[in-house]
Order: sequence, then structure tokens, then C-alpha cells
Amino acid sequence: MFVETWSMLRSCLLLYLTTALLHAETCACTIPVFRYALDRWEADKFHLVLPASASGDRTLTDALRPLRANGKANLDITTSKEAATAVLNSSRGSERPVWSGTLDKASLAALLDSPGRTRIIEQILAGDSAIWVIAAGGTPADKVEVERIEKRLKFLEQVASLPIQDPNDPDSQLGPGPDLKLKFATLRLNRNDPGEKLLLSMLAGPKGMIDPATTSFAAAVFGKGRVLGAWPLNDLDDASLEDACMFLVGRCGCRIKNENPGWDLLLNVDWIKALKEAGQSKPAAQPNTPAVVPETVITKIQKTQPDEMNPSPASVGSTQRKLWLAGAASLLAVAAFILLRGRAKH
Repeated sequence: MFVETWSMLRSCLLLYLTTALLHAETCACTIPVFRYALDRWEADKFHLVLPASASGDRTLTDALRPLRANGKANLDITTSKEAATAVLNSSRGSERPVWSGTLDKASLAALLDSPGRTRIIEQILAGDSAIWVIAAGGTPADKVEVERIEKRLKFLEQVASLPIQDPNDPDSQLGPGPDLKLKFATLRLNRNDPGEKLLLSMLAGPKGMIDPATTSFAAAVFGKGRVLGAWPLNDLDDASLEDACMFLVGRCGCRIKNENPGWDLLLNVDWIKALKEAGQSKPAAQPNTPAVVPETVITKIQKTQPDEMNPSPASVGSTQRKLWLAGAASLLAVAAFILLRGRAKH
């Protein structure tokens, strides 16, 4: 009797696990990761801490007032009696501040905006899937790497396409904004440009694993100023570019922002208003075709100690599947334990 019961339960359990895994693969939202982030992920707040003496500067107080009252920038402002100078900290935490110094009207403007950040916002609102910001030093070796990366991104635009969208699927409705399209843009920056020092520091990541003063690197920006990761140009080979790009244009399988890799930039933009205006001025939509993934995507970068904050491009595409497989394995272990206990009693 027990053998028959065990066989039946085992069959039901295997059927359930198979169905659950298939459900994970087929029922995920069809909105690409880059657009899901733009529609649904709010930008993390940066924290500007002011010394108590700042309250006596009327010009600075007037400049800060619009930022305190539901300002456009993803920025919180507080005052501390312990602070000797103004300090800007990232939302994800880091071993060092993003910026520190004397805050006045000019330095505040530099904290909030720069030509590079203005260009990033423009390209996001134009509907670009990702903006690859390439911070190079101008050496002949850097020039070769930059041209290689730009050439590979153009190739990826030709061989890849977006998931097919079902307009009748309530779970896959796009928010206000530009038309859905596939485009990998590039933005070249001089990593020694003093006017982009803050942007370069934010792109390099909150943990400071890359020093823009000594290392040329590239970072992929998407959503509302979300940085997927930053990698030295020498490490970003063709296969790694493909891994990162295919993750961004693939269907969004994990909708919780903090379970995805990356960090945010400080941008001074009203996203609700800007996306609404972008949607009103967008051109006619183009039909989507099934996605084509190059065979070289299977090539991976191997890192001795992968960093969740700045993963290798090869690791980002496997995040969602690992979560489902981990859940299924846990379920199987619990079920096996219960059944084995029942068998022991008999």
C-alpha cells in the first residue's frame, strides 16, 4: 500500500515541478528588461548631507528650496550638526562618498547635471534600449577598443530583436513613453574631463572597483538612469557585450528591482512629465519579430569572485532562471523529507 502511495505522490510531485518550471519560462512578462525598468522602476535616492552652517547661506537656501519640495532629481537633502562639509552619498552605500566639498550655487548645479547626463536622458527618452557610455583616455589602444565595441553593438542591433508583445495581455502593458524599439547607443566621454567627474564616478559604481583616473571602461545605462554594470574595456569582449545586451532586450523575468544587478545615477529630470511628452511625440510603432540570439552568447567571462553589485555580463542573463530553479529544488527537498518520514513510520 505504501509503495503505491509513494509512487503516486512521486509522480504528482514531478508533474508539479515540471509544470512550475514551464510556467516560469512561458508566463514571464514579455516587456524587455530595459523598458520594464523605464516604466516601473523608480530611481533610487541619493543623499546630500549639509553642515548646519549651510542654513545661513541665503543664496544656497533659495537654490535648494525647489529640490526639497518634490524636486525632479532623485535626491534627499538633510542637515547634520556633525557634518563639517557637504557630502553626497549614493543610495546603495559605498566605502566613500560620491562627492564632498563646499556647496554653493555653482557646485550644486554641477552635482545635478552635466552634458553627459543630459545626453543620457535624451537618448533614454528617444527610446534607446541601452546607452553604452564609453570612458576612454584617448590612447591608440583605447581608440581600437572603442571602435571595436561600437562596431559590435551595431552588429547586435541587426541580429537581435525584441520579444513579441501581446496588446491584449494585461501583464505586459507599456507605460507612457517612446515607442518600443531596439537600439544600442554609445556615448563617448573623456575619462579625464573635469566637467564629467561626478558622472564618471557614479558610472564606475558605488564600490569604486574602477578608478576612472587610471582605467578606461564602459558602462551600460538603461531605464531611469540605471547602470547595469561597468567593465574595463579590455575585459569587455564581444561575447560579454552580447550577454549584457541580450539580457536588457530579453523579457523581464524578475520584476523586483533590488533582485537585479546594478545601481542608479543622479539625474535631474521629472520622469513622469518627460515620458508623457515623449509618448505624445513618438513616431509610428514598428512591428516586432521573434528574438534571435547569436551563438556566441554562450561564451562567458569567468571571475574568481563575482560581485553582485557589478556582475560580469555573462552572469546577468542567468539570474531569473536560477531563482526559479532554487525554488523548485527547495520544494523538492521539502516534499522528499515529508515522504521519507511517512515511509519510516511504516
